Order: sequence, then C-alpha cells, then structure tokens
Amino acid sequence: MEGVISLARNVVATEIQALDRMSSRIGAAFEKAVDIVLNARGRVVVVGMGKSGLIGKKIAATMASTGTPAFSVHPGEAFHGDLGMIKPIDVVLMISNSGETEELVRILPFLEYQQNPVIAMTGRPDSTLGKHANVVLDVSVEKEACNNNLAPTSSTTAALVMGDALAVVLSVKRNFQPEDFARFHPGGSLGRRLLTRVADVMHKENLPVCAADATFRDVVHAVNRGRLGMALVMQGETLLGIITDGDIRRAFDSDRDYRSIQARDIMSADPKVASPEERFADAEARIHAARIGGLVVKDNAGRVVGILQIHDLGADEPAV
Repeated sequence: MEGVISLARNVVATEIQALDRMSSRIGAAFEKAVDIVLNARGRVVVVGMGKSGLIGKKIAATMASTGTPAFSVHPGEAFHGDLGMIKPIDVVLMISNSGETEELVRILPFLEYQQNPVIAMTGRPDSTLGKHANVVLDVSVEKEACNNNLAPTSSTTAALVMGDALAVVLSVKRNFQPEDFARFHPGGSLGRRLLTRVADVMHKENLPVCAADATFRDVVHAVNRGRLGMALVMQGETLLGIITDGDIRRAFDSDRDYRSIQARDIMSADPKVASPEERFADAEARIHAARIGGLVVKDNAGRVVGILQIHDLGADEPAV
C-alpha cells in the first residue's frame, strides 16, 4: 500500500505548495476587495459554474454565517430569471479558473449595466473576466493535483481558501462576535451555549438550605435532598457560605469527631457566584477554570436566586 500512501501525500503536498504560492500574492487587490464589500449597501452574490459553483456555494455560506450577507446564484439559471436576484447595490464575486467560462462571461454586460462591483477570483487575471472586474484575486496554480493535471483540485482548493480568507477578514473588520455567530446557528450546540443565559438553566426551586448551626447530619441530609452537590448556608436571605460534597468528604477524613461539626465549621465562606444574565458559556468557563461543581446565582440585589451546575447543558462535570 506504500504506493497509495505516496500518491495521497503527493496530492496533499501539491495543494499545500499551491496555497503557499497563492498566499505570497495576497496584497493590495485583496485589500481593495475587502473595501468593496465593506462599503457595499447590498449583499455578496457568488457566481460560479461546475466545481467553481460548488466552491462558490461554500464561500457564500461561510460569509453568511460570519456576518457578511451572501448567497450564490447558478449562472445557467441566471438567464432564466435569476438575474432578478442581483440588485444594483450588490457586489458580485465571480469564480472561474480560466476566466473564460461562457456562462459567467455572458452575465458581465448585465452587471456592467447595473454597475455592480465585480470581484473576480480567477487563475488568469488577463482573461475576459479579469479585464472586466473591478478587482482580481489571483488564485492561479502551477498544476492540478490530479495525475493528468486536468480535474480541478489544486485550483478549487485555492479558490476555497481565498474565499475563507475573504470571509474571515470581513468578519474581523465587522467585529463579528461569538454571540453573532450563535444567532445564525441557534440549532447547534455552540449556538445554544452562546445564546443561553444562566437564568435559563439554573436550578431555582427547592434549593438545599441549612443554617450555620446545622448539625453535620442535617448538612448531609440537605445536600442529599437537593441532589445538586451542595447546600447553601443561609441566615435569613443572606448567604453565609456553601457546603459541597467535597467538603463533607474532607470532614470525614479529618481527625475531628464529625458528630460535633456544625455547618459553619466546614462551609466555604466566599463561594463563587454568577449573575442570572451571564452567558452560560462564560459561567461554564469559570467553573472549569476553578475546578468546581457549580456556582451560586445572585441577582443584582445580592439575593440568592439559584444554583448553576456544570452539567446543566450536558457538559462534563469537573473535579470538586
């Protein structure tokens, strides 16, 4: 199988080399393309035929999910009504390795009539597409990774990576934040974590509570009854501290007679807290960093309103 492995590595090496060379060519034209998109009042319309069209769909999807409104249009369908999807305020990103793809070239007069800014992503800057574009992103490659140097491989990879570079730079320039990404991906686990607030998942009913002078036995019962791995030591509405499963285990390991222990003797008097409005992802990060099982949730008035556990959204529970 060594021949197979060698062939596969040659494909990867060829494409890496193509990307290295393309990277060295990124310069003023790329900056101009970014400025065109940032200054546009409309969307980015990505157009490509065949394999370039498939790459274009991915680029459009990446842009749309990272803060740059974008969609793809099939150039063949464009002449059967889809040209109406392209508004004069839109920027058109056209992908063609040769720069002579007939379906794309036929659209150029329409775009010139509407005065749409055109960004060409091509391997031939001197092609028809290149000459009619406002800016050209050079994605040329010396050779395809295909053994016959025919099938689009290195060239489509170059176009894809250039599209990723454009999308990511635009995202940074727009100050696109994780919360923004989450709003566009509410169905995914990342979206749920970034959009979820502590108040949405905290335990707020029948919280385990004990007094400072509660016996060790009563403390154990409170922790077990609550099933949250901790009990709140309260004086009226004032939180004095918390007692965790770990505190109970350590009390058993001490030389002291546990029957004489009161809650105040083993509580942590300065527990870590969270706000109900805090993002769950931020609270989760603090729980992991502190290697604790949860946080006490307090409102703006300092009142205890809940307990947040690390596994409330299915995360792994850290050591206590």
